[in-house]
Amino acid sequence: MASRIQRGLSTAQRTELWERWRQGETVSDIGRALGTWHSSVGQIVRRRGGFSPPARRRARYGLSLAEREEISRSLVRGDSYQHIGRQLDRAASTISREVQRNGGRDAYRAARAEQAAWDRARRPKPCKLALQPRLRRIVADKLKLAWSPEQIAGWLKRQYPQDESLQVSHETIYRSLFVQGRGLLKRELLQHLRSGRQVRHGRPASRKGRIVDPVSISQRPAEVEDRAVPGHWEGDLVVGSGHSYVATLVERYTRYVMLVKLENKRTETVVAALVAQIQQLPAELCKSLTWDRGAELADHKKFTVSTDVVLYFCDPYSPWQRGSNENTNGLLRQYFPKGTDLSVHSQMELDRVARQLNERPRKTLDFETPAERLEQCVAAIG
Repeated sequence: MASRIQRGLSTAQRTELWERWRQGETVSDIGRALGTWHSSVGQIVRRRGGFSPPARRRARYGLSLAEREEISRSLVRGDSYQHIGRQLDRAASTISREVQRNGGRDAYRAARAEQAAWDRARRPKPCKLALQPRLRRIVADKLKLAWSPEQIAGWLKRQYPQDESLQVSHETIYRSLFVQGRGLLKRELLQHLRSGRQVRHGRPASRKGRIVDPVSISQRPAEVEDRAVPGHWEGDLVVGSGHSYVATLVERYTRYVMLVKLENKRTETVVAALVAQIQQLPAELCKSLTWDRGAELADHKKFTVSTDVVLYFCDPYSPWQRGSNENTNGLLRQYFPKGTDLSVHSQMELDRVARQLNERPRKTLDFETPAERLEQCVAAIG
């Protein structure tokens, strides 16, 4: 059925298929709309790695269908190649090659010649990663460090600004990984990509326990909201299997990450661990912390007294108010997939993961790394 459907899909149907796919429709919805099996749609989509084919355009100087029809009529009348060329304002050699490659004077048909021209234009063309082995090796090495294609592309542009042979777009990297048949980057490198959902689901804040006298995020100064100065952090718990937990801290200005091992999520345990971590930093880089309404910080007053850091609480069910932290928690799933027992990882291992994250270039930082930005802040403090 799938083979028959592929042959039977018209150009308009294929265009509709990819348009619906770009709009986020499922293969089942697309199949129903086109009157075909969803497995057939899925096969077409997978073959291209989810990338819609580029719009096909006629070559600037290529013969048009109307010109080919005129050639066909002229051949029937017995006109010479020179005469046809003058009529179409084309070289006689162009007309001769067109006719000879499509069956000769007796067998030439305009429609068949037009389709053959489109088919020839579809021939595979090598991409930049195929032509530049050094670039391919660099990209593969960065993927193994869990850098995203966009981070790699941005870093290459900064690292080799004068050498275009060592620059590549993130789209080219994705295509080389996903599109079947390219084989430029080994498919096992896919495991290093961050696996994300198409639609992100907010995670409800914990309702266990009660936060007494919380300081609302609405009272947070404008300089924190604008990321105008360093020293303001966002935090949360990442939950693993077997009641295992890791605290994540992200500095809003630099996106610098710290990970803290926790024995449990009782408030006395979490507060003590966060206090110990915060006290390792210069006071100028620890001004506030924004957290959700989880009961693990029910004893927030003790944290503030011990660190002199103001603790702001997000509104209920509003994880986007800690956007940098939520994004970092997603990145951590590359290292600790859901269901991982976090208790088996030592603080030293967590520090290693945090270091890797802090040495990744970030688009939001103009492809500088969080470590570089933090170093600049420390230098400015003196």
